[in-house]
Amino acid sequence: MKAALECRQPEGAVPIWELDFQPWDAASGRHIIFGREYESLSRAEQERALHSNAEVMLSVAGEFHFAGLRAPGNYWEVAPGVPAYSWLPEEARWQQTRILCELADDLVIVGGSGGVITPPSAGYVEFCYKLFDAPEDIDEMARRTLASGLEAAKRLRDVGVEAAVTSSDIADNHGPFFSPAQMERFVLPYLRKWAEGVRAMGLYAIMHTDGDIAPCLEDLAESGIHALQAIDPVAGMDIRKVKAQVGAPARPGRGGRVCLCGNVDCGLLVRGPAEKVYEETCRLLEDCKAGGGLVLGASNAVFHETPIEHYRQMIRAWREHGKYSEC
Repeated sequence: MKAALECRQPEGAVPIWELDFQPWDAASGRHIIFGREYESLSRAEQERALHSNAEVMLSVAGEFHFAGLRAPGNYWEVAPGVPAYSWLPEEARWQQTRILCELADDLVIVGGSGGVITPPSAGYVEFCYKLFDAPEDIDEMARRTLASGLEAAKRLRDVGVEAAVTSSDIADNHGPFFSPAQMERFVLPYLRKWAEGVRAMGLYAIMHTDGDIAPCLEDLAESGIHALQAIDPVAGMDIRKVKAQVGAPARPGRGGRVCLCGNVDCGLLVRGPAEKVYEETCRLLEDCKAGGGLVLGASNAVFHETPIEHYRQMIRAWREHGKYSEC
């Protein structure tokens, strides 16, 4: 995976990594404990649960040939009574991450640090007004987000994580949320500083964003990040065109080189049919693997509702078409 993140062609096969994999139980036949269920346990039970979780995650990673593994984060935290498939309380997240790093010798553990602002789901309207009426408040929000993201990245490094991801959705299906001027003020300078800081720590810097990012793709590719995750097909993003523009191998005068992570449609993984998952993954690999700079995975999360047989069809396609000897 490290070779792919550096836009080199790995030996062997295209690496596999998921921003968030949720159907652990279905894949393993065991029960993984997150969210409110974890909170309800005694301290001794919580300690055992974290080690059991790591066993499940590493077992599934082995079966599906993952080259990287996302440590549990907090971005799927939800309301009481609603399942939180990848959420743990803050200190438990660090402990779970440390356990994974200690046990996963052959995997790149990826931790979520944040670092770049994104329109909030709570307070969205107020945020929109502030962009125009109180932009200095957004400046301060961007500064705080960067500072906390770099601090989180440092802590991730210290527990053994090798890559940090900022999940910063800056677009929807119609294009970037921010105007070009707002991108230059509130987003891009902080993305550059985050990528620079993360690299200085010896970590790989990955950005996740959904949506149609075609208008700002060059800016993202030149920001210093190692990789861009999603390449959202629902928003009309064609990973083939994106790779030709900013991926490996780089074209002189066409922007930075950036690894692309994705982009099997996560909706297709849920809906199926299984054979179409297989066919789409085969086409993706055949069209995009040459030259490296590709990490195979879903276009967003692999949701809990994903039938595991659909995901196994993605892995089947990888087994048959993901090897570089076929290029």
